[in-house]
Amino acid sequence: MAAMAPSFFGTDARMQAGMPSMPMHHAQGGPGDVQSRVEAPREQRFSPYANNGGTCLAVAGDDFCIVAADSRLSQGYSIMSRTTSKISKLTERCCIASSGCNSDQVTLHKLLKFRIKMYSHQHEKMMSAPAVGQMLATTLYGRRFFPYYTFNVVGGLDEKGEGCVFSYDAIGCFERLKYTASGTGQALIEPFLDNLVAYKNTANKPTISRSAEETLELVKDIFASAGERDIYTGDFVDIYVIKKDGTTYEQFPLKKD
Repeated sequence: MAAMAPSFFGTDARMQAGMPSMPMHHAQGGPGDVQSRVEAPREQRFSPYANNGGTCLAVAGDDFCIVAADSRLSQGYSIMSRTTSKISKLTERCCIASSGCNSDQVTLHKLLKFRIKMYSHQHEKMMSAPAVGQMLATTLYGRRFFPYYTFNVVGGLDEKGEGCVFSYDAIGCFERLKYTASGTGQALIEPFLDNLVAYKNTANKPTISRSAEETLELVKDIFASAGERDIYTGDFVDIYVIKKDGTTYEQFPLKKD
């Protein structure tokens, strides 16, 4: 009968217990060329990013703009906060809403506020919404090799007093639109906006534009619907209505589960 090979580091005991054996490297060495086994190196991974969920949107009208975002902060299937705002008021005529990584969002909003304040000191006037949009694109592109993990929406009024909305990817590619959405509920909200704001694939398009009050009610309905389907959207909606005579804030409750 052939002799059984000696076991090292309890390999046979692991196999008998149904446990997987460790990957080993074989080497020759020692007196009498006794075989030794060394455990293979283990690979470790770390990601500096986390997607904390949430949904943002902006809708521009003839003389107004509405920027809205929910206040839920999630990590996986856990709700970390129910009252974390994703919107910052940058000027009297411009707001930004960001979904994605909350820490990057806070850092980015702080940086934008600082640059806008420096601009106002140097030029003795407030930065316009299109200028803020361009500045944000430059800021994001400057960090393209280690980007801010945020998906931003900027809304406000331009120099003519007309509503304007800017949509971005994570590295600063942007475009001006009449409406946009970002975040975990984007796929649920965009069809509503396409149908009820742009009237796409609709035969009978209305000739009268919505007022700010009608658009505000539409935004509330859209978030209420998205909150029923998206577990990362809920608790409250922070809404900023930007008009030529100032910006107003309103909070709208959503479901809490």
